[in-house]
Amino acid sequence: MKVEVAPDTPGGESSASAFLETVPQATTAVRSRIDSIDLLRGLVMVLMALDHTRDFFSGGGFNPRDVHAPALFLTRWVTHFCAPVFVFLAGVSIFLYGRRGRTTGEVSRYLLTRGLWLVLLELTLVHFAWNFTVMPHRLVFQVIWVLGAAMIVLSGLVFLPRWAIAAFGLTLIAGHNLLDGINAEQFGPAGWIWNFLHQPARLYPTPEVTVVVLYPLIPWIGVMAAGYALAPVMQLNPPRRRQTLLATGAVITLGFVALRALNLYGDPAPWAIQDGVIATVLSFINNEKYPPSLFYLAMTLGPALLVLAAFETAKGKMSGILVTFGCVPLAYYVAHLLLIHSAAVIVALATYGDASWLFGTPQAKPPDYGFGLPWVYGVWLIVIAVLYPLCHWFSGVKQRRRDWWLSYL
Repeated sequence: MKVEVAPDTPGGESSASAFLETVPQATTAVRSRIDSIDLLRGLVMVLMALDHTRDFFSGGGFNPRDVHAPALFLTRWVTHFCAPVFVFLAGVSIFLYGRRGRTTGEVSRYLLTRGLWLVLLELTLVHFAWNFTVMPHRLVFQVIWVLGAAMIVLSGLVFLPRWAIAAFGLTLIAGHNLLDGINAEQFGPAGWIWNFLHQPARLYPTPEVTVVVLYPLIPWIGVMAAGYALAPVMQLNPPRRRQTLLATGAVITLGFVALRALNLYGDPAPWAIQDGVIATVLSFINNEKYPPSLFYLAMTLGPALLVLAAFETAKGKMSGILVTFGCVPLAYYVAHLLLIHSAAVIVALATYGDASWLFGTPQAKPPDYGFGLPWVYGVWLIVIAVLYPLCHWFSGVKQRRRDWWLSYL
């Protein structure tokens, strides 16, 4: 999705309250991209490839949340930033998309159609990329599904005042853990609806089909709505924009540290003193992703806003590479899954002589299959290097052409 910005807008307070303040309507056309947004999105997309490389190339039986295995834990933990930042920036991008002279109705229709398109992609092309089969024996509702579903909900929310969208999003983020005690079984045959809304589950609609709900809707809708509400900050002049992002990110990050220390509310699993300082720190940041707890989202989005502010002045070749990835998120997502999965099949056949568990319904990895973290990191870097020329080419296509269908890719 293109991320564009109106000319610098004077006025407005540089503080966390910018979530709710109204930035004056731009009087001229939107004219340029905001590189810092593409840069942050590109960074988390590169990290996402690390997580999926670990999925396909590491051995089975390891617990990536084991606080006594710091290297493995942090390899997994650093990728926690991917989904929250991706969904949050989607909300930011949607607001900026509407500032290009589009009516609220046009933005709503785009959100509805693109949301439906993403849900369809999750169940078809993305399903194939994960499983290398077109048969729906196992359907997994992950980040692409939740992006699409959240867009569908936002297609209705955009008609509300921005303060109402902000209040709605922050209420879902901060309050959804109050729903943790509600179980799908309480709703009887309709319990599956609650699974899609808040409680992850493995469902069996037929003996031949398994449905895995990894990304329930409620908290993620809040994340996208919060991104939409914050987006006008990105239209402030650069110094004020940076100051506001720093203030907001600092408030969220410090709030996470203070509230997490109390162990009262915000995550289903409290942290605990471990047999070592490192393990104790890892316990502190070991927050629940399925669904993302309040602390999980604060732990990731707060620092992400600080990084977004820092990226305002980022330059150099590496920044340009990350911006290129950030310009083509959907194409990158599909391509990186196909590439990593294909590479895993080749490596499994070459080293183990079998790759059957990489096709169709997922099977447990053989006990003697898998590689250590140095190999995982090496494969990850190769994947990124191979993907860059494709993403660079497609980014150029999107810059040169204005075909309507390109906004869906």
